[in-house]
Amino acid sequence: MRRIRPSGIVSGNCGGDGSGSGQGRQTYMNKTELIQEIADKANGSKSEAQRFFEAFEDVVTSTLKKDEQVQITGFGKFYVQKREAREGVNPQTKEKMKIPASKVPKFTAGNALKDSIK
Repeated sequence: MRRIRPSGIVSGNCGGDGSGSGQGRQTYMNKTELIQEIADKANGSKSEAQRFFEAFEDVVTSTLKKDEQVQITGFGKFYVQKREAREGVNPQTKEKMKIPASKVPKFTAGNALKDSIK
């Protein structure tokens, strides 16, 4: 299915060379399309694929909450990066403000994934 979103971004099966470059538009697959693609590739039902995808999300999320990493050899690594507290500037008022320390989820692609898209 090919859709042009209000932003002008094309989603779904866009064909082409797979480079993601189509007249300056980025292509992406949303969660529903990803689950359908998983079901098709695994010759399973959409509900099974959704159950497994949600389980994957839950496992990754709970692991990251414990400050642990999820490493899938060849695919990549999910981890938590800690950001120190810092001082920033409000762009509207030019007023200095303190930005609190935070934790953000990160993903680093593995070599096999990197090599597969070259």
